Amino acid sequence: MAAAMSSISSVRPTGLTSVRRSPRAARASVAVRAEQSTEDYVKTLPGITAPFDNVFDPAGLAKTASIKDMRRWREAEVTHGRVSMLAALGFIIGEQGDGGFPLFEGEITGPAINQFQQVPRGLWESLVLVIGIAEAYRVSLGWATPTGTGFNSLKDDYSMGDLGFDPLGFKPSDPTELKVMQTKELNNGRLAMIAIAGFVAQEVADGGQVEIFEHWFSNVEKELGIEAVEIEQDLGLQ
Repeated sequence: MAAAMSSISSVRPTGLTSVRRSPRAARASVAVRAEQSTEDYVKTLPGITAPFDNVFDPAGLAKTASIKDMRRWREAEVTHGRVSMLAALGFIIGEQGDGGFPLFEGEITGPAINQFQQVPRGLWESLVLVIGIAEAYRVSLGWATPTGTGFNSLKDDYSMGDLGFDPLGFKPSDPTELKVMQTKELNNGRLAMIAIAGFVAQEVADGGQVEIFEHWFSNVEKELGIEAVEIEQDLGLQ
């Protein structure tokens, strides 16, 4: 449920900043990319972080992919990372409290992987509509017209992930600071993708009967109990 609802975050609210670069800046960016190899281009992107001093690419994708491919993949990584951060948060919130999910008067309960099926009728249609509008906006903003060389590729003047959504004005004006912030977003998104996959896999493995933190705390309690018994035996208390 959280994974689907999180896509709503791409809706454009009032007060968005401009996401278009000037034609001169866009042409300069395209010219620079045209002179670079894919591997060199990837090294200019945010996301390179310790413990890897260089691009982490064990599969060697940058060696065979084009710059257009890498731009499309980065757009996908940023988008999935944002959805996963919201999904992981929603997964946890949805399982809190005695009444289950805090919305719908507490009628939605149990493990998060079973909550979407409990959503009242009428929300599905609204949810699909909102997600469709959000995705249509993102596509119109960043994706080239699917004709000729523009098929399945981003617009040349589009900066991956920049939807102009910055209502609190957090986006730094300094390019260096902006790159640092983008790297932090990517790293948190990467962690969230792994986290939400782990949440879902664990609840599926438990047959959809055990909430994620219930599973985790039961294991912690079990381990603490074993350690307590071992300590008492070592001290001769048993």
